Amino acid sequence: MVSLGPIPLPLVLLVAALLVAVAVGRWAAPAHGDAPRLPVAGVFLDMLMVGLLAGRLVFVLQWWPLYAADPWSVLRPGDGGYSVWAGALAGLAFGAWRARRTPALRRPLVWGAAAGLASWAVLAGMLVVMQRAAVQLPTAELSRLEGGRVRLADMTGRPMVVNLWATWCPPCRREMPVLAQAQAANAGVQFVFVNQGEGEHTVRGYLREGGLQLRNVVLDASSAVSQQTGARGLPTTLFFAADGRLVDVHMGELTRAGLAQKLQRFGPEAANPSRSPDEVAR
Repeated sequence: MVSLGPIPLPLVLLVAALLVAVAVGRWAAPAHGDAPRLPVAGVFLDMLMVGLLAGRLVFVLQWWPLYAADPWSVLRPGDGGYSVWAGALAGLAFGAWRARRTPALRRPLVWGAAAGLASWAVLAGMLVVMQRAAVQLPTAELSRLEGGRVRLADMTGRPMVVNLWATWCPPCRREMPVLAQAQAANAGVQFVFVNQGEGEHTVRGYLREGGLQLRNVVLDASSAVSQQTGARGLPTTLFFAADGRLVDVHMGELTRAGLAQKLQRFGPEAANPSRSPDEVAR
């Protein structure tokens, strides 16, 4: 499973951690009789917003050369581009500032922040383990655009990026040039573009109209790959190690920086310029 309906699971985990932090913070808040309740929930929400903003800003600065090529992509935070450590530190710093101004908030913020961070870490770890155990390379037979049949499970041997897409999907169309460029630049990674539910004529027309030179375009007429991987929305991109293990998954549009960060999981050997595109396509 990579999503809860149309909602990416990482977002679900973040909201769950926030609710834990609020619940524990309210439990730890001192009783004040008839005095107004301390704004614990509001402070934790502000901490989360500050953390997300800071995490995004630091990530953009880290990958600025890639964002500079397409500045509007900075406004697409759904690419997963966040610095976790910067976001956590910024959120905690904001909470410390609020606690300094309001001493009564110190105990609930300390307890709530600790519980929220711990729950997020545990849930995120469980999600990784669950996804790696549940999501395997699909065994469904797919049609190659140039003819013939193939199974993703038979294409192991090098790191693989599997992109689930459709021509009617606007974010799919926006990210396709990014993926095409990455395929051309990373000879050590096998990119496979699995079209969901459309015919050969439609796919060929889209590629021709967009001037896209893609290798490994396959047709999944019954959307079997989406069903086998638990993907509930498009685009969804799955990252598999050379032995077929799932190492990462992303639901939504990828920017150049977001994709580059995820490709780092494959290590420097993934991009081997000594191997030609024709070798990767075979």
